[in-house]
Amino acid sequence: MSIKRRKFLFLGGLSTIGLGLLTNKFSSNNTQETAVKAANINIAATPIENKSLLRFVSVADTGTGDKGQYSVAKAMTNYHSKNPYDLVILAGDNIYNNGEMEKIEAVFERPYAPLLKQNVKFQAVLGNHDIRTANGEPQLKYPGFNMKGRYYTFRRDAVQFFGLDTNVNADWKSQLDWLEKELSSSDAPWKIVFGHHPVYASGVYGSNPDFIKKFTPLFQKYNVQLYINGHEHHYERTRSINGTTYLICGAGAGNRAVGRNDWTEYSTSDLSFATYEVYKDKIELTGIDTKNRVFDKGIIPLKSA
Repeated sequence: MSIKRRKFLFLGGLSTIGLGLLTNKFSSNNTQETAVKAANINIAATPIENKSLLRFVSVADTGTGDKGQYSVAKAMTNYHSKNPYDLVILAGDNIYNNGEMEKIEAVFERPYAPLLKQNVKFQAVLGNHDIRTANGEPQLKYPGFNMKGRYYTFRRDAVQFFGLDTNVNADWKSQLDWLEKELSSSDAPWKIVFGHHPVYASGVYGSNPDFIKKFTPLFQKYNVQLYINGHEHHYERTRSINGTTYLICGAGAGNRAVGRNDWTEYSTSDLSFATYEVYKDKIELTGIDTKNRVFDKGIIPLKSA
C-alpha cells in the first residue's frame, strides 16, 4: 500500500472518531436538555397542594324522627361516603317537642346510626324545645351530644368553636363575659360561634335586634368569621356583615317559607344541611338538599371584611 493511501486512511479514521465523539457530546447535551425541560414541565403541571385543615357539616331543628329528618340524615351519610368528615354541629331543637330524653333513640340514634357507627361526633347546643324538660339538663348529660355545659368551647386544628345557650332563660351576663374572655384569649385563626337562635334571618321570626346588639360588636372586635344557627326552618347565608357570615341551617327535618333581605346571599326553604371545607386562607361553604344537590356555594376568606 502506498504512503499516500495509508495517510488517507489514518486521517479518515481520526475524522470518524472525532465525529463520533462530537455526536456523542451533542447527543448527551440534548438528552440532558430534554430531561431538564421534562422536569420543568412536570413541576409546572403539579399544582401546589392546598389541603383542607378540617371538613365538617351543620344541621339544626332535627329532632322529629319523621321522614324529613331521615331524608336529610341520608343525604348527610351520602356526603360522608364521598367526603369523609367526623364532626357535625347540631344547632339545637335536638328533641321535639319538649326535649324528652326517652325519644333519643327515635330522633337521634336511629336517624344518624350510619354516621355514629363511623365515629362522627355531634357537638350540640340547646334549642327552645330542648329546655322544656328540666331546662335541658338531661341533654347536657347525654354523651352523644358532647356538650360540656350550657355554653362551651372546643378546638379542631386551626378552628375554635364556641357553642352558646341562646335561650331566653340563659345566664346572659356570665355567658357574655365568658365569651369575650374566650374570644380574646384564642389564638385560633378561625373562630366559629354557634347557637340555636338567629342574629340575622329572613324567615318567620326575622332578625333579633337584641342579639345584634349583644353579639355583633364582639364578633367584629375578635374577628369571628362565622355564626351558625337554626330555629328558623330554612337555609340562609348572609353576605359578610362587618366581617361575619351568618348561616342558618334549620331545615334539618321540617321547613318553612323564607324571604330575602339586602344582606342575603342565598336562601331556600328546601330540607337541607350545610358543609364546610376549612383551608388556611378560606372556608368553602355549601348547601346540600335531600336530592344530594349542591344548591349554594360561598367562600369566607380568612380576613373577611
